[in-house]
Amino acid sequence: MVTIDAVRCVLLSSPYSFAEDAEILECFPNGPKRTVGMVEITLSNGVTGIGEGYLAVFAPLVFRAIVELCTPVLLGKDALDIARRTADIRSLCDYWSLQGAARHVLSAIDIALHDAAAKSREQPLFAYLGGTGECEIEVYGSGGCCDSREHFLAEFGQLEALGITLYKIRAVKEDINRTAWAVNEAGRRGIRVGVDMCQNLADPPQEVDDVVHFLERVHASSDHRIVFLEEAVGPDCPEGFRDLRNRVEAKVCGGEIITTPGEMIRRMQAGVYDFVQPDASVIGGISPVMEVFEASGRLDTDVVVHAWGGAAAIMASYHCAIAGGGRLVEHPMLDFPLGNEMLAGQRRIRDGRLGLPEAPGIGVTLTPELEARYPFDPTAVYSCILQDYARNPEDYWL
Repeated sequence: MVTIDAVRCVLLSSPYSFAEDAEILECFPNGPKRTVGMVEITLSNGVTGIGEGYLAVFAPLVFRAIVELCTPVLLGKDALDIARRTADIRSLCDYWSLQGAARHVLSAIDIALHDAAAKSREQPLFAYLGGTGECEIEVYGSGGCCDSREHFLAEFGQLEALGITLYKIRAVKEDINRTAWAVNEAGRRGIRVGVDMCQNLADPPQEVDDVVHFLERVHASSDHRIVFLEEAVGPDCPEGFRDLRNRVEAKVCGGEIITTPGEMIRRMQAGVYDFVQPDASVIGGISPVMEVFEASGRLDTDVVVHAWGGAAAIMASYHCAIAGGGRLVEHPMLDFPLGNEMLAGQRRIRDGRLGLPEAPGIGVTLTPELEARYPFDPTAVYSCILQDYARNPEDYWL
């Protein structure tokens, strides 16, 4: 029996984006630096697995504390019985965190166990999961936290260099002229645009009527159409998403903050979204994302994995998409040197399509040298208490 010999929490911080980026100004009170939280699991056969939980972007010390709480439940146990190991963690944590922080730690543990299991068989994770890799997956560029024409134009250049023709921007309901400008500029380049309306952090969130009005006004100023709307109403209002689907032509999507596969599948059954966006670093790991893909085969809802964390989170979700027959994945565009180094060339995008990873496991690299270059900075956190900053006015975009 291959057992778990060691569990280690790894917190690392890296430069992220740039100081004038709108997301940095609004959400990073200590400047352009982001933390990732990982779990490294070492097996008795010498293989190590790496997993990531998105929680550490916001509360790294909470992430570390929960990893330490879970560690004794794992040590000495059968590493390849992943279902039993994750059930043990759920037994430990679900009473007080069924839909909260502990699910992110469970995600990291589940991903690390899958990574180690696939490495033990010397297979890429998608193959270990039974995927053939025969499907061709389109990539959409995920950026658009832009508050100037120059920033948008730079991101258009990134998209064109990779052959990507679908672009997600961020916008709130007041951003009529800015959104119309971006949609028009993208359209001239043959690039379609989706909009993330960022209502996960809104309190109270906007109403469905607000979204419909936003869409009508943008379309009145553009020759092109917004193709999808992400998180356009409050995450706790599934009926609002369903209502929105009946009132707009754009695809309606959401789900990146859902932390259990059961809740996501119930929303799929209820016709809440055109496509759901599970994140392996949030929903409980590889196993729950694959549950969602399996359910999508029975239900009228596509699956488009969310990928906005570090290297382990991104690659875990990509492998699920490849194994599950996904047709579209997210490519975060903001610069993150730690993530780029850990990816070690395994994220390949050509002609707007995702290339198959070749390395065993999820395909990320973690070395002592890399850890030394990116030490943990406890001030490098994302704040959900949004900061005001001086934005370009709407007439700037006319």
